Amino acid sequence: MGSHLGLQQVALVFAGALAGGIVNGLTGFGTAITAMGFWLYAIPPAVAASVSIICSCVSQLQTLHLIWHTIRWRRVLVFVVPGIAGVPIGTWLLPHIEPRAFKIGVGLFLAGYAAYVFLRRRPIKSGWGGRFADGIVGFGGGILGGLSGLSGVFPVIWTDIRGWIKEERRAVLQSFNIAILWLALASHVASGLLTRQVVLQAAVALPGTIGGAWIGALCYRRLADRGYQRVILALLFVSGCTLIWTSR
Repeated sequence: MGSHLGLQQVALVFAGALAGGIVNGLTGFGTAITAMGFWLYAIPPAVAASVSIICSCVSQLQTLHLIWHTIRWRRVLVFVVPGIAGVPIGTWLLPHIEPRAFKIGVGLFLAGYAAYVFLRRRPIKSGWGGRFADGIVGFGGGILGGLSGLSGVFPVIWTDIRGWIKEERRAVLQSFNIAILWLALASHVASGLLTRQVVLQAAVALPGTIGGAWIGALCYRRLADRGYQRVILALLFVSGCTLIWTSR
């Protein structure tokens, strides 16, 4: 695929960025999870991964003021430090991963977990594994961040298992994503993955990301804990189904 941008391709890239920006502004994560369903119809997976990282970095910084006062750095660093170690591994894996199998695997995981939470009768509040388990989750998130920009997948599920409230969850998710995704961006630059095509697609996507994040941030302020939980679960389920559908 060349660098020429057709009208349909531009529309899909912009629409994915707008949807991803809204979700990120609303939840503190989810640019890649949301946008990939659009972008993988229009651009190659490696290009989509780099564009998702660029857009995620921008939207995360744009809404950082929403959670700055709630960040507990000791808790966050337990996720971030192992996550940083995982990013280069994910970047190295990117050219070696079969896209269809990856999309189906991640899609089944997301949809299956969301369906389980919708069906369970009681919320979970587990401290199992302590900080060691938190670090393992952060490491896995770092790998997925370097691989595809999906750094929030494992932490968002883990913070649900921990039973944290809306502000606690978003503080961890957004702080983690900022650290991991900016490192992932640097890793992609160093690996030569930021090609001319990536720059062109990012130029199309960023206006949608910025506008969407602003809309999502306005909605976030109006959400209670339960509403926040339902939005995240719906996002995970729809994103999982979309990844499976686009893998055909």
